[in-house]
Order: sequence, then structure tokens, then C-alpha cells
Amino acid sequence: MGFAQCGWPIWRIDDFTPCFQEDYLKILLPLIVVGLSLLRLLTSILLRAAKLKPNHGYNRVADNEQDRTYLPPDEEPVDESDEDEALIMNGGRLALAKVTTKGSIVQADTPPGQTVLTVIEILAIAGLVGVNVVALVLKAYSGPHGKIAAIAGLSAWTYVLILAALRLFLRRASHLWNHTVAIYAAQWLFSLIGFRSVIVHPTTQLRQTLTIVDFALTSLLFFMSISTRKGNKTVILEWEDGIQPSRENLASLFSDFTFGWVDSIMWEGWKEPLTADRVWNLLPTDKAATVLANYRQVQKTTSLAYHLLSYFKGMVAAQAAWAVMSGAFTFAPTLLLKAILEYVEDPTQAPRNVLWLYVILLPITDIVRSVGDAQALWIGRKICINIRAILVGEIYAKALRRKAAAGNDKVLGEDKKDEAPAKKGFCAKLKRALGLAKDDKKASDQSAAETAVTKAEDKADGADEQANLGTITTLMSVDSFKVSEVTSYLHFLIASAPTQLIVAIILLYSVMGYSAIPGFIIMALLLPVNIGFAKSFQYTQKKIMSATDKRIHTTNEVLQNIRIIKYFAWEHRFETIVDEKRRAELKALRTRYMVWACAVAVWNTVPILITFFTFFVYTVIEKKPLYPSIAFTAISLFMLLRYPLDQLGDMIAHVQESKVSVDRIEEFLSEEETEKYKQLAQDSVDENGNKIIGFRDASFIWGGRNTVAKDGSLAFRLLDLNIEFQQGKLNVITGPTGCGKSSMLMALLGEMTILKGRVFLPGGRSREDVRPDPETGLADTCAYVAQQAWLVNGSIKDNILFSAPLDEQRYKDVIVACALERDLEILDNGDETLVGEKGITLSGGQKQRISLARAVYSNSKHLLMDDCLSAVDSHTAQWIFSNCIMGPLMKHRTCILVSHNIPLCVPFSDFVVQMANGRVTAQGSPQELIAAGKFGEDLAQKSYPGSAHVSRVPSRVPSSVGEEGDHTMINEADGSESQTKAQTIKKEHKKQDAMEESKATGAVKWPVMKLYLTAMGKWWFWVLSAVVFGAQQFSGVATSLWIKEWANQYATDELVAPTFNMNSQSYSSQTVSPTYFASIATYIKGNDSNTFSTTSNSDVNVGYYLTVLAIIGIGGAVAAFARDMWIFFGSLTASWKLHQRLMRAVAGARFKFFDVTPLGQIMNRFSKDLEAIDQEVAPIAIGVMSCVLGIGVTVTLIAWITPGFLIAGFFITILYVFLGAFYLHASRDLKRLESVQRSPLFQQFGETLSGVVTIRAYGAERRFIRENFAKINAQIRPFIYLWAANRWLAFRTDVLGDLVAFSAGVFVILSLGKIDPGSAGISLSYAIGFADNILWLVRLYAMNEQNMNSVERIKEYLDVEQEAVAVVEDNRPPVNWPAHGSVEFINYTTRYRAELEPVLRNLTFKIEAHEKIGIVGRTGAGKSSLTLAIFRALEADEGKILIDDIDIGLIGLRDLRERLTIVPQEPTLFMGTIRTNLDPFNMYTDEEIFAALRRVHLIKADEVIPGAVSTALLPQTPVAPESESEPSRPATATNKNIFLDLSSPVTESGNNLSQGQRQLLCLARAMLKKPTVLVMDEATASIDYATDAAIQETIRELTSTIITIAHRLQTIADYDKVLVLDKGKIVEYAHPWELMQKADGSFRSMCEMSGDYDTLVKIAKKAYKTKQLVDVEEEDEQPSMATTAEGSGTGDEGKKDGEN
Repeated sequence: MGFAQCGWPIWRIDDFTPCFQEDYLKILLPLIVVGLSLLRLLTSILLRAAKLKPNHGYNRVADNEQDRTYLPPDEEPVDESDEDEALIMNGGRLALAKVTTKGSIVQADTPPGQTVLTVIEILAIAGLVGVNVVALVLKAYSGPHGKIAAIAGLSAWTYVLILAALRLFLRRASHLWNHTVAIYAAQWLFSLIGFRSVIVHPTTQLRQTLTIVDFALTSLLFFMSISTRKGNKTVILEWEDGIQPSRENLASLFSDFTFGWVDSIMWEGWKEPLTADRVWNLLPTDKAATVLANYRQVQKTTSLAYHLLSYFKGMVAAQAAWAVMSGAFTFAPTLLLKAILEYVEDPTQAPRNVLWLYVILLPITDIVRSVGDAQALWIGRKICINIRAILVGEIYAKALRRKAAAGNDKVLGEDKKDEAPAKKGFCAKLKRALGLAKDDKKASDQSAAETAVTKAEDKADGADEQANLGTITTLMSVDSFKVSEVTSYLHFLIASAPTQLIVAIILLYSVMGYSAIPGFIIMALLLPVNIGFAKSFQYTQKKIMSATDKRIHTTNEVLQNIRIIKYFAWEHRFETIVDEKRRAELKALRTRYMVWACAVAVWNTVPILITFFTFFVYTVIEKKPLYPSIAFTAISLFMLLRYPLDQLGDMIAHVQESKVSVDRIEEFLSEEETEKYKQLAQDSVDENGNKIIGFRDASFIWGGRNTVAKDGSLAFRLLDLNIEFQQGKLNVITGPTGCGKSSMLMALLGEMTILKGRVFLPGGRSREDVRPDPETGLADTCAYVAQQAWLVNGSIKDNILFSAPLDEQRYKDVIVACALERDLEILDNGDETLVGEKGITLSGGQKQRISLARAVYSNSKHLLMDDCLSAVDSHTAQWIFSNCIMGPLMKHRTCILVSHNIPLCVPFSDFVVQMANGRVTAQGSPQELIAAGKFGEDLAQKSYPGSAHVSRVPSRVPSSVGEEGDHTMINEADGSESQTKAQTIKKEHKKQDAMEESKATGAVKWPVMKLYLTAMGKWWFWVLSAVVFGAQQFSGVATSLWIKEWANQYATDELVAPTFNMNSQSYSSQTVSPTYFASIATYIKGNDSNTFSTTSNSDVNVGYYLTVLAIIGIGGAVAAFARDMWIFFGSLTASWKLHQRLMRAVAGARFKFFDVTPLGQIMNRFSKDLEAIDQEVAPIAIGVMSCVLGIGVTVTLIAWITPGFLIAGFFITILYVFLGAFYLHASRDLKRLESVQRSPLFQQFGETLSGVVTIRAYGAERRFIRENFAKINAQIRPFIYLWAANRWLAFRTDVLGDLVAFSAGVFVILSLGKIDPGSAGISLSYAIGFADNILWLVRLYAMNEQNMNSVERIKEYLDVEQEAVAVVEDNRPPVNWPAHGSVEFINYTTRYRAELEPVLRNLTFKIEAHEKIGIVGRTGAGKSSLTLAIFRALEADEGKILIDDIDIGLIGLRDLRERLTIVPQEPTLFMGTIRTNLDPFNMYTDEEIFAALRRVHLIKADEVIPGAVSTALLPQTPVAPESESEPSRPATATNKNIFLDLSSPVTESGNNLSQGQRQLLCLARAMLKKPTVLVMDEATASIDYATDAAIQETIRELTSTIITIAHRLQTIADYDKVLVLDKGKIVEYAHPWELMQKADGSFRSMCEMSGDYDTLVKIAKKAYKTKQLVDVEEEDEQPSMATTAEGSGTGDEGKKDGEN
């Protein structure tokens, strides 16, 4: 017989044949292993040589746009393929040092006994070489090829010896460790077989000795190598911010496979609840920055889905390999069980040692399967976190590059084809980013514009669409999670399920022969059905997603504008709107649940169908007897086959679902981006090489270049700008509301779309790349103060520093210059006070001043300020203008200021631009423009000194500015007292964290469970649930018992046929345990007639048995369907109730709840937590109940058959309980941390989206990207260790389960002969099933707790403090109340929170009906609190407020608020149209609405409302970020007035209107209500003086009582009375003219400081005269004399003022 030609079978009775052992195990296989190792080494050496060749390619051209949102050079990636290579190539330790972040400690960790172990290893290998030499010399191997065997062994071990020696002497050769380990493992397996062989069949003494020594040494090597650290090398550990590094890369192979390295974190979690800082850090290669940097080096050429797949192909392949292994080993226990039972039948067929071999192999094969499963899932989780980092990082970077404003909202994921142009764009960008595209920038500016224009024309007309903020947040929160989640289970689809299918089919055929074919056919038919279900799942999921998007968007808008909704008492109406959206969402969810229930029903029916048809063919057609052994083996295999098939269907569904998400993300990633980086090329230099700031022949448009609105008009444009701003000087831009002033700043910042010309501003480079000028300390960058202050959620100090280094003196100066000093003294924590999200904890003026302070503190040379004086009162504006804008901090700095405050700003400026309707009407020095009469008479007559710059910042703000002051003189004692008080307060407070979100600890409490269960249904609901669950469980048992009955008809012998346990199937489609094969009964081979006296077929009534079987099966399927439908029905009820209660609770919460709770946290409840309640709680609850019932049934049956098992079962259960408790502790905390860490990520996302213009203006993109990475890492950390804990648990439960199986097997061996094979089968099969069910009980119970965590978080909000009731039925005001509108405060005191000082103290005053009252005071004097009090947003501590003699504290809130009207400080608009904003509930006619728009001058007197007359002359244009019309001049293009069309769109928060237009729109909304009492809170702050005057005119005509909080004293100078507040007390209350007469009066000093004293006196006197006409005529002389005296005084005052 030739070499390696052994006869088949190679297994004879109890051992392998000698031929196989010698030729294969000793010669062929070892040589193949060594050969593979050698080949791998050579290829890697060649590859490395190629890599090290010097690269003569081109260097990358810097592409600015990507640079700003890609990683800066100091965070280069680590080469994750092979850390050692990185170490070698980049010069020693450098490569790893690079990923360390600032402020972390790096430590090199060397494994214990590194060198000693390698020496021992070399000695052992030398011993093995010796053994083979002895064998060769003494011819110990006696077979025909004995000599070759010894030579093969010798050469193999010599090769290994060389590798080990290289590892010892070459430090950089540690990757050889992988080779040696692989060889040890293979050799150990081969020698193990030989070792058993010489023990079972001893041969010569010499051979036996050599074999045993060989085995001992190989075992030593093998166990040493798997229990020391992988690679036996030094690992760099990084302690980042005190967070412990991960232990994963310190693990040995053994610890890796068993997840032993997770022990320490589990132990930590067991001792005390885990906190975020005790969770280990990620591995350096898993950190977001590294992952993204590596990802971006691969060029994207295909769609995103395939690109990601190909990027992770290595990891996916490894995952698949493990999955194939585990899939193949899944069947081992079945076959072993079958072999054991056959042996029990006929113990004479082989020696006893074979039975021991089977029983030992039972746990071992299952552990191998378990390791394969665990590794595949763990690699999946690694891919999952990497993909999550990539997607969230890319979405975030894209969000930082998105256009500032666009026309329409795009719906992502809609089926619209022709993606080609977009794709081209993305690839081109990537090419540029990677330096692969040819970059041929033409020198001429023109070409840049031209190419830009042609590019835009290439795009479709619909290019002007963008995903709105809600959609982007959904992409990040839902879609990226979906995609990353599916990647963790990909191996089921590509490896695990196919392997199992193939193996199962082969085995089935061997058992049943042709009868198995009908089974296969049904199986095959099931796949398309499963895919059909998958498709409908995907369809319903899409429906649910879009419904959820809509609901979340509406909810988000309601919560953002909750204040105005409360003021107008619209809560119940908006709740109805949200409820409608919720109804649609639950309807989609219901469809999904029905599909789900049908799928489960089909899944339950299939095995019955298969069993029925297979047995039908077997008994009726083939006419064979159905023995128990055949019956149960077949059923068992069919049951098993069901799992891979279901997994396939399921995974196909999930993959398709996540494909939708990937496509949505890709669509967003290929949206148009801002042109800022192209427009502001690196240097703002004109043709002559001069640095300039301004425009050359430039025109701009909002949105796309040729985007045409539905009515054929273009978007708002800035036309023909030619401006050169003066550098280092003050430039002012003025003009009426909506003429394009803010747009001009936007255009300057590169945020608008350029139509022609060029824009110059040094903003093209990232802030980090620009070095400050050493002399001035200023850098050539921009700072920007937006009209609506944008603040980050952090402390005030963080906001001002904006990550610049702290310079104490400069910081103090800035605080004083921006009049923030008093504010910081008053606030509890000084500058550590948290600015809530969007700055909700501060007043408008404070936000604006912090935003200004940030710009002034920055080292930018150029400041752009958008109307930053409007939100502060007049004397604060004066102070800021003199000390900040004109002060020393602005020396050498360019300031471009948009302002309405012409008298204050224009005279002192160096350059003025006047605008109207998108064009510049005048520009030049202020003197020229004033002389030309551009600013009316008032300015022309006054004489102004030249620009007066203040030489140094005053050391402190006079008390009259900024925060609550006394009179102009500070009473020293008071001052110091208040200061010390403030400081002591400051010390007591610890610094809070803005992001901190409470996290419950410990087990989920019963009240939480109760909340959910009672929401599902009353007691009868649960009684019925118990019935359906019982029925379904019973049908499973009944099937088994019936088949046993039937099979026993063929075996008249008194054998008990083993029952097949159908219930031991675990509730999971993730792991398939050997149970399902369970009880494969007796003789599968030729069921010998000597054991069974078989009756012939004809005696058994096959039809009867088949029919009953079918009936039982169908009954079970129906029960399962009913069970799922019933629970889902309950779950939907609960979802509806909980959402409704949550919405009511949040909408009815007190105002302070919204002050202290970030919107992100509230939205997290409405999005993620509700999603868990909607989609996860029910299925998992069903699983828990099924498992409990399954365990019950199992225990009962086992106890009934073999009571002995109960003892073992008892101990096993104790171990399980201990393991489960251990796991629950840590996993619960990790899961909670993971959900808490999600909020900051969402929150930063929302924050960035709203402040993207500011971030870009400051050039701070990279810093935000870094923060985003930090937040991604913080969220992934608990997530990945939660999964490590899951794998840890799964492996340990598998081992315990295998212990059960092993002990059951030993029990069978020991009682051999005393036990019949049927009982043996049952005992074994149920024992194994028991373990599996308990594993799932623990896992599902944990998941159920985690889902209940969502219920718990929602419950937290159900209990927030509520406002008073909406309607008090017993005490409703009269229908026409308030008929007159008198308002009276009686001894009124209130405070924001119990622990704070009162904000209003003992106010007593009366406002007569129809009076107009102005309220003034320093910022923070309690003016806004007064309005809150009238609307009962603050409840009275003592005293009361009467309106028309009704105490407002006694009536319902809705009754009160619906009858009053407020125009708030922050204009609040909703997404929709102009009409839906003015009249959300359709209560007014168009005529009434147009009338209101005219009254607020949004429609001019001479403008015709379309529909009346055609306006064909106007080239029409739509929505503008600013737009207002002048009478048409057909010759030139102008912007159309959008308010003429009530259906003109209003975007999110009204961002397509200017701030002034928004305020006017809010005013119009108030006018519509024809209020009796109108409260105006600084309502016209952002409106130019002319419009303001016109509106005041309108307001004067109103007959209502008007309470106005004013910053501009002009607005209230002619009111009936002025109320001066200070520190919450009344200082003065009388007619403005009377107050001006008081020489040392508060009001008078304010008027004097405003710089407008003469005008104010004039207005006040005129009003006073009109009012007092009769009295004044009598004594006219005296006041007039007084006036002249006053007048001359004011002149001097004015001069002094100027000199100051």
C-alpha cells in the first residue's frame, strides 16, 4: 500500500487505523502546517520590502474644505493591522505615542517572566527535537513509513526552534508568536490522538515512552502559549483623564476565548454600582479619531454600503470563519447523543473506553462551538462600534459643512433615482481629500465663480433641499445605530445559517432517506415566505420611521417653543396635534406587530407541516414502520433546521432595513455643502496683493443659484455689492428691517451662495492653523456675534473663553467692558453658572452680552457683530458701545457692526453702509452721509466730536449699567456686603456638569413595572394572557406525547419511547444549542428485530394518528398567534397611554422645569426611550414568559422520569443564580450608563446644528469634531463592555450547561444495564435543554430590566411638578373678561425657586384700564419676572394680582392665558407658512390677517395684496432670510415681499426671516387676538427706528391696556406712566414727563445716559401736554421756563457725555 493511501473507514471500533495515524498525523499534516507558516512569512517579508520603498509620488494638495472638518495632523491614525510594524516603521515608540491625547499618562506593560517563558519554550522544543532524533536512530516508529515520520517530526520541530530563537533574540520579531502558537495547537491535537492510542492499545515500551514524552512536552508548549499574553510582548497602556485602559490587549488566548479578561470589570460592578469613570477606556484602535482617520484613507468608489463592507472585509471574513466552525460543531452533541444511545442499546459493540470518549467529547465539542459563537459575535461588536464611530463622525463632519440655509426640507430615503451627479460630487470630494484629483486652480477669480455656476447648473433644480435638523438627529440617533447593530450579526447571514442548513440536510437524508424530501421542499418554500415577511417588516419599519420622524419633529418644535405655547394656552391644541402624529405612528406599529405575529405563527406551523408530510410519506407511501428512534431523530433535525432558515429570513430583513438607513445616510452625506471654504480662499488678497475685507461686484442668493419657488420667484438676493470695509476701524451697516443687513454679514462669512464677483475676508483657515501676531497678540481670524446669541451648554466662563487659554486680566477686562460684572455677582455660581441648553437659564440681554464677550475675548482681528446692542437696554448699550466697541480691547481690530441704533453708533464710526432691499444705497464716512441727509434731520443738526476711543477699560462697571443697581451712587456698605454675599454663595456651590443626567441605580423598582403592566391592561387582560400562554406551551408537550404514543404502536415491546422535548428550544434566534436535537432515541441503525417485535404497518391506523397530530399542531400555531397578538395589543395600549401621559406631564410642567432640563434630555425620552417601549418591551416580555414556562415544563418532566437529576439540577441552579446575579449587577449599570451617555452626544449634535455658522466663523470646526469624538467614545465605552459582559455570561452558562450534559452522561455510564435507552435519552436531552433555557431566562430578564429602564426614565418625567389646573370649573371668569383691562398688584412677592431670593418684592401699584405703561430698569431688575407673574408662570409667594377685580390666582390657567396676550422677547415661530404662524387654529379670515400684517408694517401702505391686482411687473422672488419691498422699479431686479402671500413658507424657528421680521410677525399674531391686555417684552428690539416709530403709532391707536418692557426709551417716552423697577422693588411710578422733572430721579439718569435726552424730553412733554391739555394751558409759563433751563443743562451734559 502506497504512502497516505489508507483504507476507509479510518475509525475502527475504538481507534484510528495505524496507517492514518502514521501517514497523516505524523507526516502529512504537520508538514502542511509548517509549509503554510513558511509561506505566510515569506509573503509578509516581500510585502514589507515593497512598503518600505521610498515613495516618489506626489504630495497631497491641501484641500481646505475637508481639512477644516477632518482630523488635524496631530491625531494621525495608528496602523491597526500590526502594531509592531507601526512601531518599527515610524521610529520606535512614536506611532503609539501619537494617538495619546493631551493630559494622559502612558505606561509600558511587560508580561511577567517574558524572557524566562521564551527560554523554557526553547528548551521544550529542543526536547521534542531530541525525541524525534531518538525515534529516528532507534527506529521506534515501526510502521512502513516510520523513518519518514521521524524525519518529518524532526524537521517540523527544528523549524519551530528557529522561530522561537528568533523571537528570543530579535525584539521586533514578536509577530512570529502567531506562527509558533498555531503550530503548537496543531501538533498537540495530532499527538493527543497518538497518546490515546498507545494508552488504549499499548505497543513497544520504547514507542510508548517516546509518545508519552512527546505528548507531555507538546502539551506544555501548547498550554504555556495559550495562557500567556498574546505575542508575549510589551503593551503600551494609556491612562486618559484617569480612565483605566482596557485589559483586552493584555489577555492571553485562553482568556480571550473564555472572556476571562472581563472578570475584573464584572467584579467591580458586583462590589458597587459602576460609574462612567470606572468603565475602562477603549483600545487605541477603537477610538473614534483613529477609526475615522484610518477609514478616510480608503477611497470611496462605490455606494456607502458596499464601501463599508469592503473596508471591513478582513474582520467580516474572520467573523465568518468562526461562525462556520460554530455552525459545524452545533451538530456534534446530536451525533454523540445518538452514538451514546446506540451503545446503551448494545454494549457489546465496542470496549467501554469508547463510551467514555463520547461522554467526554459531549462537553468539549459544545465548548468549541461556544468559543466559535462568542468570537464571531465579539468581532461583530467590534465592527459595530467602528461603524458607529465612522457614521456618527461622518454625519457630524458633514453637518459642520452643510449650507447655512436652504429652501425646502428634504425627505431622506425617498425613492428618487438618478443619483449619479451627487455620487460624482462625493467621489470628487473624496479624491480631493485624498489628494488624488488633479487640482488646477486657475489664477483668475472669474473662473472660480464660473465653474461654481456651471456646477450648480449641473445639479438638478431640486438641489436646494436639505435634510432638516430633526432628520439629521434621527440619522445620527436611529439610522447609524441600526446599521451598526446589523453588522454585529452579519455572520448569521453569510456563514452560520448556510453551514447549519447544509449539515442538517445531509444528516436528515441519512436518517430518513427519500422521505426527507417533502420536508426539504417545505423548507425551501419557507425561505421566500420568510423573505416576504422580511420585506414587509422593512416596509412597516420605513413607515414607522417616517411617522416617528414626524412625531419627533413636531414634539421637538413644541418643546422648543413651549414658552409661547404656554403663554397662549395652546398646550391642549398642540397635544392634539402630537397625538395625531402618535396615532399614525402606532398605526404603522400595529401593522408591523401583525406581520410579526403572522411570522411567528408560520414559524410555529412549519415543523408540524414538515413532520406531517415526512411521516405521511414514510408510513403511507414507503410503508416503513415508524420506530421511536427514527421519529425523534427526524423531528429533532427538522426543529434544528428551522433555526437557520428563520435566521436567514430575519437577517435578510434586517440587512434590507439597514440598507434603507445606509442609503438615507449616504443621501445626506452627498448633499450640497457650504461654499464658504471656496469663497474665502486662504488669503483675502485682491489683484494688487492688498489685504482687503469686502466685496467686488458681488451678488449673492440664499439657497441654490437658480432655485425657483412655486410662484416662479427667486430667493432673497444681495445685488451688486462693491464695498471695502476699513480694517482696524469701526464699520457700521444700517437700514430698515429685512433689507439684508444680516445677509451681508452672512455673505461676508461665505455662508450665502455667490452668483458673481468675489468676497474677501480672512476666514478661510482653521483657527488652529493661524499664528497670532507677536506684537498685538491678534490673529488674522474672525469672530462673529450672531443676532440670536448662540451659546454652548456649559458654564458662562466656558462660553466666553470658547477654549482659548485663560488670561485673567483680559478676562476681567472683557467682563467689565461687556457689562457682565453685576450679572455674575447676582448669579448663584458666578461665571461657573451653567448656561442651560441654548442659554435658557439667562435673559436675552445676558446671552447677547456673553456672546459679545466671547468675540471680544478671542484673539481674532476681525469682529462681525449682528445687532448685538438690540437685546440690552439703552444705557447698557451706551456703556458697551463706549467701553467695549470703542474701548481699548478693540484696538487695531476691525469691527463690522449691524445696528439700528443710528444716533449711538453712526457718528463715531469710520465707515457706514446704508442698505435697502438687498442693495447698498449709500456708503462712505459718517460725516459725508450725515451731511447728505441720509439719516434724517436729527443727526444732521447735532455736532459730534471725532471717534472717541476709550483709552482703558474702567476697573468696574458703574452700577447703573448691567445688573441691578441702586441709584447712580453706590452705597458702599451695601455694595461690599452684596459682593461678599455673592462670593460666599459662590463657594458653596460645586461646579455642576451641564450634561449630567440622573441615572437610577440598583434593580428596577416594582412601581416602574407596575406602571407598565397597568398601562397594558386591567386584571382580565392578564387572566387571558395566562390562558393563551398556557395553551401554546401545552400544544408543544402534546405533540411530543402523541408521537410517542404513535411510535409505541410499532414497538409492542414494553420500552418507554423517549419523548422529544419541543419546549427546550431556547427563545432566541441567536444561539442554537444542541438541545434541539435532544432525545434522539434508540437504534437509528437497523432497529434489530430481536429487540423490537415489530408489528406490521397494517395494524396501525396511520390516518388517525396523522390527523390528530395535524390538529394538535394547528391548535398550537393558533395559540401562538393569539398569544403574540394579545401581548402586542396590550403593548400598543401601553405605548399610547404612556406617551399621552408623558406629553401631558411635560406640556403641563412648570416653566422652571424647562429652565433646568436640557431639551436633549427631554427629547431622549420622546425618541429613544419611547422607541424601546414601542418596539422592544413586548417581544422580550413574551420571551421571558416563554422561558419561565419552558423551564417549568422541563423540570416537571425530568423529575417525573429521573428524580435523581433533581439533586444535580439543584446545585446547577444555585450556580446559575449566582452567575446571573453577578451578570445582572454589572450589565444593568453598563446599560444605564450607555443610555445616559447618549444624551450628551445628541445634545452636542443639536447644539452644533444650530450654531454651525458661528462655529465656522470662528474656525473652530476641529475642536468641535474632537469633542464629538470624545462623546462618541464616552457612549461606546459602556456599550462595548456591556457586550463583553454578555459574551462572558454566554460562555460561562454554556460551560455550566456542558457540565450538566457531562454529569448526565456519567450517570448513564454508571447505571449501564440498569437503565433503558428511552429513559437515558430523555434524561440527557432534557438535562441539556434545562441549561439553555436558564441562559435565556437570565439574558432576557436582563434585557427586560434594561427596557424597563426606559419606562423608569419616562416615569421620572411623569412625576415632574405640574402647573395649576387649566380650568377651575367652579370659578370661571365671565365670558367677556377682562372687559376693561385694569391690572392691580397688591403686596405681590414671588421667587423662581424656594431656595432663591425673591425676584419681586412687595409690589403694590395699579394700572388703570386702557393705560399704556412702560416698565424700565437695569437688566435683571425683575422686568421680565413681572410679565411672568401676570401670566402665572411664577406663582405668588404672598399678595395677589387682580385683573378687572378678579384674582388671577383663583381661576384656571387656560382661562387666564387665553384672555391675555404677550409678545415675547424671543420671537417664536413654527415651521409652516405665514398663515399657520399667525393663526395656527384657523380662527381668523385672510382679511383680518392682512390687516394685522399692515398694522405691523410688514405690508406697506402702498403695497397691493395679490389677488386684488396683478403684480406681473415685479420679477418675483420668494423666501428670504431678509426681505422687504420698496415700490417696484421694473428696471432692476428686486426682492418680492413674501408677506403678501400667506402661504409663503416659514422654516424651522423662522430662520428664513430676519430677526426683526420675526418680531413683527409675533406682534401681528398678538394684534390678531385684539387683546384687552397686551404685554410686550422688548418686542421691537431688533427693528429699525423708523419701523419702530410706525409701530408705536399703531400701538397708540389700540384701546387696550399695554404693558411694555422697553430698552429703547423713545418707545415709552409718551406712555401714560413709567414704572421703574430695581432689585424687584418699585423705585418710581408716574408719567415720564413728571419723572424727568426729578433732578436725581432714576428715570431721568437713564434718559441722560441714553444720549438722546433732548428728543425724549420733547416726546414726553408733548404727550404730557396732550393728556393734561386743560391744566397745562392755565399754567403754561412755568414748565416752559423749566424746559429752557433743562435744555441748556442737557447741552452741557451732552458735551460732557461726549468727552467721557
